[in-house]
Amino acid sequence: MKECPARVLLIGAAGRMGKTISDLADGDPKIEIIGRCDLGDSIEPSMQNCDVVIDFSQADAITEICRVALKHHKPLVIGTTGQSREQHRIIEETAQSLPIVFASNFSIGVNVLFWLTRKAAEQLGSDFETEIVETHHKMKKDAPSGTAKTLAEVLKAAKKTQPEIPIQSIREGDVVGEHTVIFNGPAERFELSHRAASREIFARGALRAAKWIIGRPPGLYSMQDVLGL
Repeated sequence: MKECPARVLLIGAAGRMGKTISDLADGDPKIEIIGRCDLGDSIEPSMQNCDVVIDFSQADAITEICRVALKHHKPLVIGTTGQSREQHRIIEETAQSLPIVFASNFSIGVNVLFWLTRKAAEQLGSDFETEIVETHHKMKKDAPSGTAKTLAEVLKAAKKTQPEIPIQSIREGDVVGEHTVIFNGPAERFELSHRAASREIFARGALRAAKWIIGRPPGLYSMQDVLGL
């Protein structure tokens, strides 16, 4: 029997990431975009008929997205960053009733970077001070990026002796995304870097997460859960 494609409601469809996800989904027989919503559109009609929701809109939209997803019991893949503490709380509360993949970055390479950063911090120890440098296109609104914040959280969890991690944010040109974690130690410097050449890497990860989350129990999942890291 032929497997039915996952029916996706894409919120933020007119944005850079939304357009990239739409283009990739058109060539994926396991995905069907059944609704495309953007600022000012009602999400409820399409929410009723989808299997999963992908959100790459704006942080301020998350309250309404969570409310409607709860009403119709639809899993969420949230790629929007820049949420406030209160908005994070809403996501966490919603995840008690729905499965949610919430990631600052859906790239497979970046999620391996998160894993490697934790391992490096554990092995290098307190003799190494850390910092993060991130660069994005000049239109990106949040700084530091969500990915840089996640890297800082990974470092703080692994390095109890450095409670604050310096982050340098650069906004220039049309850079898709670059992140470097720097470990400065006695007479040596160690760096881990990831450079995105195309938004397709994030879109592919989001679509992979959308297929993975359908049928999962309620909970707040990361992209590393999707990848089994």
